[in-house]
Amino acid sequence: MLSAEQIKHYNEQGFIVMDEVIPLDEIEAIKARANKIVEQWAEDSPDHVFTTNDNDRSDDSYFLDSAEQIKCFFEEEAFNEQGQLVQERALCINKIGHALHELDPVFSAFSHQQLLGDILSDIGMVTPQIRQSMYIFKQPNIGGVVNWHQDASFFFTTPQSVVTLWFAVEDATLENGCLWVEPRGHLSPLRERFNLQGKQTTMVQLDDMPWPTEKSGKSVEVKAGSLVVFQGQLPHYSAPNRSPKSRQAFTLHVTDGECEYAAENWLQAKTLPLRGFNTNK
Repeated sequence: MLSAEQIKHYNEQGFIVMDEVIPLDEIEAIKARANKIVEQWAEDSPDHVFTTNDNDRSDDSYFLDSAEQIKCFFEEEAFNEQGQLVQERALCINKIGHALHELDPVFSAFSHQQLLGDILSDIGMVTPQIRQSMYIFKQPNIGGVVNWHQDASFFFTTPQSVVTLWFAVEDATLENGCLWVEPRGHLSPLRERFNLQGKQTTMVQLDDMPWPTEKSGKSVEVKAGSLVVFQGQLPHYSAPNRSPKSRQAFTLHVTDGECEYAAENWLQAKTLPLRGFNTNK
């Protein structure tokens, strides 16, 4: 599936961009399904807000239970001081997580397709297993910032193995908060580790290396149907979306079953299977 040049770029830079590799009818199918999930979701609590500004949380059962369920989370700026939604409800949802790949038939078919297994095999994964899925809306006007981070902080394995598959459901531009990465940043140390003890999650600092900025990073503007594949230690972020256009995306986090998955990771497979992908390899 991947060319030798693409594999070399992934190993050296920590990411590859595959332009418009997913047929748009498949993209439209998951987009429509995400909208339906939001429409049918009944809970409207300001407590169900997603933010990357505070990762030390005590007894956040709504977040923790979402590991093997399908739940919606509001944008950080979705509510005003009176607790009222600032715009149409469907335009206030930050994301849906975190078991779409197993519990929803449309997302399950999309997530386990052979194409993805072939790509992961080409970059060296032996037993790829999907750990998490998220549908991210990056809503117009209030789409929240996602601070610089490394996904290996949340899916710690020995050796490090997590790979992120980031699908553009809509065009991602500088205007609406596209992804940013730090080329070769995967060669830097893991700065943090997100641990769960009991019902307390804590972000533990491992290294004081400064996070990149937009000056040292690279924007990844892509068309709908494009796929960005990046290594788990690659620093990445996205700016707030203040434009009138959303920037919807779907992500899968995949670890290698040949590696030891840390017991301290917040997301554990307790009731759902750890399935991989069909592959010709």
